[in-house]
Amino acid sequence: MRIALYQPDIPQNTGTILRLAACLGLGIDIIEPAGFTMTDKALRRAGMDYMANLDLIRHIDFAHFYAAQQQRPGNLVLATTKAAISYTDYAFAPHDTILMGRESAGAPPQVHNAANARVLIPMASGMRSLNIAISAAMITGEALRQTNGFRALQSAL
Repeated sequence: MRIALYQPDIPQNTGTILRLAACLGLGIDIIEPAGFTMTDKALRRAGMDYMANLDLIRHIDFAHFYAAQQQRPGNLVLATTKAAISYTDYAFAPHDTILMGRESAGAPPQVHNAANARVLIPMASGMRSLNIAISAAMITGEALRQTNGFRALQSAL
């Protein structure tokens, strides 16, 4: 399973998601351009000492990411407030990639159209969205629960 970040805006959120991916044994894709300088030094600072344990691939744009994604098994699952299905009702597969949009603007139409599925996190009426790192953790946790991914982590202990 992988997490993909579409043009992330906030380095602290990116760092939190990098740490999440490292701790859960997930791959991560960063689709540029980002809203901050994506230097190795900045990523190390954001990801702390977890970077050495991370399967990180940077893509210069969405077209390059999508071409790589087409070569992988699993679905591209976009997290968006514009979806019709809750992430808890979606049937995740072990090789899915969970795609998170930009903190400031979500994902553009071409990204929505490229996704195999779109999921949302149900929220109280009148609320816009959760923090992207929290959203990534919630959706990834459910995906790992459904695919027995946590069991695989426990057996590795």
